[in-house]
Amino acid sequence: MNLKTCLLIGAPVDSGKRRRGCLMGPAALRVAGLADELRTLGHAVRDLGDVTPPAPRATEGPSHVFALAETVAWTEALIPAARDAMALGLPVFLGGDHSLSLGSVAGVATHAAQAGRPQFLLWLDAHSDFHTPQSTNSGHLHGTPVAYVTGQPGFEAFPPLPAPISEENVCLLGIRSVDRAESQALAQRDLTVHDMRHIDETGIAAPLRAFLDRVAKADGLLHVSLDVDFLDPAIAPAVGTTVPGGATFREAHLAMEMIHDSGLLSSLDIVELNPFLDERGRTASLMVDLVASAMGRRVFDRPTQSFA
Repeated sequence: MNLKTCLLIGAPVDSGKRRRGCLMGPAALRVAGLADELRTLGHAVRDLGDVTPPAPRATEGPSHVFALAETVAWTEALIPAARDAMALGLPVFLGGDHSLSLGSVAGVATHAAQAGRPQFLLWLDAHSDFHTPQSTNSGHLHGTPVAYVTGQPGFEAFPPLPAPISEENVCLLGIRSVDRAESQALAQRDLTVHDMRHIDETGIAAPLRAFLDRVAKADGLLHVSLDVDFLDPAIAPAVGTTVPGGATFREAHLAMEMIHDSGLLSSLDIVELNPFLDERGRTASLMVDLVASAMGRRVFDRPTQSFA
């Protein structure tokens, strides 16, 4: 196994949507034993604590956008935190809602550009998150990170991107809830989108393997952004954006195991965990298990668990 120094970075972002609770996500993942699981696999672990954003300042933007100034402040803090962490090991960003990826992904892409390597992004999510502040009807900025990090217009309130990710280097996997505006925008772009219909027809391995092969051929860095709602809500209820028909337990673990086998993972987000909606820590434990699979745990190494 290629052992890593895993850097746990809490990002208790709770401004990307109106439903509160994701700020408790980093603590829940720590309590669920993430650091111990990684150490058991032989990795070194450094918990860098939680990122602290600057005080929000007056920010101009569409009036319907929720908590714009607060989310901009988080992005300003997370970009340098992510960029600098890449030089120290493999950062694991503990969320926090998905607006944290505005900063985490922009930061790791900045590091990749400085290293002269292409940045790739695997987006495991029920949603494409390709809105802009102008196109979102809900006003929720957790639905905008993919648009921001690929350099789409409309993000003037946010920090200028040092290194936008090329659209062809982005793969959205597990999609099953896309607004009309996003669908129209994606149809005009070069992102790879595999919805659950595609996975139903081909399985999850084929499209994921094709993307990982592209990353390897380009000698790219791979950031994986794992949203709880990528999973079916029957196995992962602790998320405020549940969409039926998500990835099964085995599909999710297979994806993580394939990511590990590729040897390409360079950074990771775990987002949208809302412990207030969980059932005795069930979802937090599952997310820890999935990270363990991404970091080398095999099927035969998985312990029996009880939620009693």
